[in-house]
Amino acid sequence: MKATQGAAPDIAANTRDRLAAASAVAVLTGAGISAESGIPTFRGAGGLWKNFRAVDLATPEAFAADPQLVWSWYDWRRGLIASAEPNDGHRALAEMQNRFPRFTLATQNVDGLHSRAGSVDALKLHGDIWTLRCTACGHERQDLRTPLPELPPRCSCGALERPGVVWFGEALPTDVWEQAQQAAREADVFLVIGTSAVVYPAAGLVELAKTSGATVVEINVEATPVSHVVDVSWRAPAAQALPRLLA
Repeated sequence: MKATQGAAPDIAANTRDRLAAASAVAVLTGAGISAESGIPTFRGAGGLWKNFRAVDLATPEAFAADPQLVWSWYDWRRGLIASAEPNDGHRALAEMQNRFPRFTLATQNVDGLHSRAGSVDALKLHGDIWTLRCTACGHERQDLRTPLPELPPRCSCGALERPGVVWFGEALPTDVWEQAQQAAREADVFLVIGTSAVVYPAAGLVELAKTSGATVVEINVEATPVSHVVDVSWRAPAAQALPRLLA
């Protein structure tokens, strides 16, 4: 039977019990946890940016057609993220990593807030907005400056750089994806937090964990397509719910 927001104290207690008995814990986070830090969700983001939809800019085709336009949007996003701070949800997950010897955090977010909160070796399924990748030689570098001094930025080899993120139509990083799948298969408890569960293949980790025997707990402010699949669906913001799991 699914737990609901109305039974929040029981949900927290039961989930703590499950975590206490777990030898392996895995987590998948999505845009919702960062929205609580004031970062607009990718699909929301105010709806429009200079009359363009975000999903129309996050493609290889858009970059090939107008790299200046795409980089202007990413530079704007980087500025929003730079002004945000990790919230109590991010910090609680960083603390969980210290408590569980076998703990894996996979995230669909590219903002780096998990790392800033103290999480180590998070699996960045969709890449990192602070990474710049050369379109010619493939060299990657971190650049935390905002705004960037040159748009579009260029590699030391002279070629254009692109954001180090996974665009629509591109595959996830193979090694990162394989690690995330393995963690989902081996988890005793799998937490899915703040994700719309509509972006695949990342959303497929929920079903993989469930069919592999994990207790799957969803923490989200609203129902998602996986709410009927999970063991517990907790209607709550991550910044409120996650610290309660550490009590």
